[in-house]
Amino acid sequence: MTIEWFPGHMASARKKAAETMGKIDVVVELLDARLPGASSNPLIERLRRDRQRPCLKILNKADLADPEATAAWVAHYGDQKLVKAVALSCKKPADVAKVPRLAAALAPHRDSPLKPVRMMVMGVPNVGKSTLINALLKRKAAPTGDEPAITRQQSRFELDERHELIDTPGLMAPAMRHESDALMLAASHIIGPDAYNDEVVGSFLADVLLERYPGLLRTRYGVEVQGIKGYRLIAAIAGKRRYLRKGGKPDDEKAARALLRDYRSGLLGRVSLETPESRAAMLK
Repeated sequence: MTIEWFPGHMASARKKAAETMGKIDVVVELLDARLPGASSNPLIERLRRDRQRPCLKILNKADLADPEATAAWVAHYGDQKLVKAVALSCKKPADVAKVPRLAAALAPHRDSPLKPVRMMVMGVPNVGKSTLINALLKRKAAPTGDEPAITRQQSRFELDERHELIDTPGLMAPAMRHESDALMLAASHIIGPDAYNDEVVGSFLADVLLERYPGLLRTRYGVEVQGIKGYRLIAAIAGKRRYLRKGGKPDDEKAARALLRDYRSGLLGRVSLETPESRAAMLK
């Protein structure tokens, strides 16, 4: 799977982020709770460690993720030095209200009117950074949208007299070592649709779901899932829903898009594409 995702503005954003890192107190990194490992950028981790900055990892879209897997991820990150993790939804005001307090706890030498906590919000594109910023400010200050790479430049906001926010453009790694990461990002709409084939990504997603959540697939689509592969599931969905091309052939592309939509929207159920254990096994 070949993906081109590192345009000039993203290279500029990476340079600017490195410069700003020395002037902030806490990194607030947004991850997708359904795929925290795949939706992280190693560059962010490297930059903050070089500057010895603590990190609040926000597992966003936790309302769509498998609660058991999410709890495992929160514990996994909580064991790391200078890191705290929290699972929430950036669309829920009560969840977002926790963020300044959690970030400030990582920088106890700040958090006063004379020394406000400077929080730098980072993450890959389309993971919810601007949604978080707007929810914290209670106004639409950062552009949002359903396509990746909406934010193109850094912006600084005063949240209150004790907290400052720096919104940054999404930073995607210049290269992916593992194809499964790219496929998970595509399935979760973090990589834009122009960069992938729906059938390829849908079949990959089907394989993951068949392994982890066969019961949810059976309930949603009314098809038998025992012992089949992802591409067969796509074909079965096309047949069940009578998605047909001209000539009566199954429209697998339409079925793949339906599966992707159901996963992204939560209609399929609360699912996670990876756990700390599956991530560790994949990295080996």
